[in-house]
Amino acid sequence: MPLPLEGVRVLDLTNVMAGPYCSMVLGDMGAEVVKVESFDGDASRRFEPQVNGESYCFAVLNRNKRSIAVDMKHPRGKALVMQLAAKADVMMENFRPGVVRKLGLDYESLKPHNPGLIYASMSGFGQTGPYGKKGGFDIIAQGMSGIMMMTGYPGGRPAKVGIAMNDIASGVTALYGILGAYIGRLRHGSGQYLETSLLEAGLAWSIWEFGAYFGGGELPTATGTRHRRSAPYQAYRSQDGYVTVGAGSQKLWRAFAVQVCNRPEWLEDPRFNDPNIRVKNADALEVELEKLLTTQPTAYWVEKMDAAGVPGGPVYGYDQILKDPHIKARNMVVDIDHPKIGPMKTLGLPIKSTGALTQIRQPAPWLGQHTEEVLREIGYAQDDVRQLFEAGVVYDSARAPAPTTTEQE
Repeated sequence: MPLPLEGVRVLDLTNVMAGPYCSMVLGDMGAEVVKVESFDGDASRRFEPQVNGESYCFAVLNRNKRSIAVDMKHPRGKALVMQLAAKADVMMENFRPGVVRKLGLDYESLKPHNPGLIYASMSGFGQTGPYGKKGGFDIIAQGMSGIMMMTGYPGGRPAKVGIAMNDIASGVTALYGILGAYIGRLRHGSGQYLETSLLEAGLAWSIWEFGAYFGGGELPTATGTRHRRSAPYQAYRSQDGYVTVGAGSQKLWRAFAVQVCNRPEWLEDPRFNDPNIRVKNADALEVELEKLLTTQPTAYWVEKMDAAGVPGGPVYGYDQILKDPHIKARNMVVDIDHPKIGPMKTLGLPIKSTGALTQIRQPAPWLGQHTEEVLREIGYAQDDVRQLFEAGVVYDSARAPAPTTTEQE
């Protein structure tokens, strides 16, 4: 059974995290992704750890793609990319706003040659507005979106979310925009331009906080691991670490107090007998719970909660979750062979489906690995390809050292 995006051609000019995450998922869904890189390559190719000269981090994020290296500032390089864009269904870029216009590779320049093109831009702050010309990274967007002020513990310094949250949010937002635009093209026949930003994509995930602010003037502040609307709903100390408890509803609270903790008196305690009151008395609740939970290890309490139907779990280090038997059973760590790294691990597919939906089909490419292959596919003869290599218009890192080019912004 074919994958849903089989035959869909994606021209990917993105770099580092947000765009490459988006194009990776499109590739997982079967799209033919051509990653266009400068001769220096995607900046994440320089990330450690390096194995046999290849970044392991880059390799995890760029599976199911082919790489061509092109000097887009060279007239023949620009012409080559325009040829690819003329045949593409989707084109993606995350340069600083204005760069693709200078290169002549913006949507308005390409639309006359390909009216069905879906063109997606990702940037720090969007293509318009007072900050539209600013560059931006995940840390900047986390800071400006208010997320850092609501992360960490009360009274502490602003804290970054442990992963590149706004980057991934931007990639996911662009992904559903692209898929929506593609469905629209199938129904109505025309392509379109769409754009999102690290700032807006992250802000769009602050749903409860938005409602609380405009509904009651509440400013979301750091609460550690606590929930602002539910208790007990946080990580508590156990004898050997921490255990998470999600028992905010009355039904779950009753099961937790009686079946897990053997403390039926908590049900009548005026500090804890109502969901909203428990939130207001979260400090006292934490003291009472930790008096008990620290008498046994995390695994003991997780087993008790599982038996009672109360959501709960251990607080793992990253190495622990990757070794967990459930993660192995769900195929979230997958073995793959990379042409230079050799046998390696890659993240598995988080969607499970009854039909063909996503698949890890090929490892990440080395820089320019498919340059010649792609050129031949769009009609370049062998001599033409050789001349482009010799003229420093295109590059394959396995053939020769890269010539010097002017770095794109």
